[in-house]
Amino acid sequence: MDVVGRAKGLILDPRTEWARIAPEGGAPMDHFRAYAVPLAAVPAVAGLIGGIVFGGFRGVIGAVVIALLSYVLSLAGTFVMAKIIEAVAPSFGGNNDPLSAMKLAVYSPTATWLAGIFAIIPFLGFLAILGLYSIYIYWVGVPIVTRVPEDRRLVFTIVLVIVAIVINVIIGAVVGGIVGALLFR
Repeated sequence: MDVVGRAKGLILDPRTEWARIAPEGGAPMDHFRAYAVPLAAVPAVAGLIGGIVFGGFRGVIGAVVIALLSYVLSLAGTFVMAKIIEAVAPSFGGNNDPLSAMKLAVYSPTATWLAGIFAIIPFLGFLAILGLYSIYIYWVGVPIVTRVPEDRRLVFTIVLVIVAIVINVIIGAVVGGIVGALLFR
């Protein structure tokens, strides 16, 4: 898979890119490994570099621990989202397909992961708000990939965005707790 081409397509023309993604086969974990694994590393590596260069952590070990934890939890959150999409989609008239659910969970956070690059320079961190474009990418992909009908797409999207927020708050709390422990012990 051309990860750069796929990311570019999802950012610049999500409707066309989702139309390419929808018929792709393979196992759900193939998509996870080929796309989520490398892209989820962007904010983790950027945060690691920013943490080492600009400080804020107690040494390199602290920065590495936080980067690894953030990376692993981001991947875990993506996997959990796929399972939730798979479970919830039929309630909204969509398909109960693990592959479709994984595609939606794996490709939707593209903008968020790419915006994570701003963690390299902490005072540019506010630009991570550009990652909210992932909500639009998700919204466009919902009817194409999961076959949720147009009249239910908005509510389905809202429900899953709320779920994603909860998952990310939990991840943030875990990472924040560890950061606090590293900084204040």
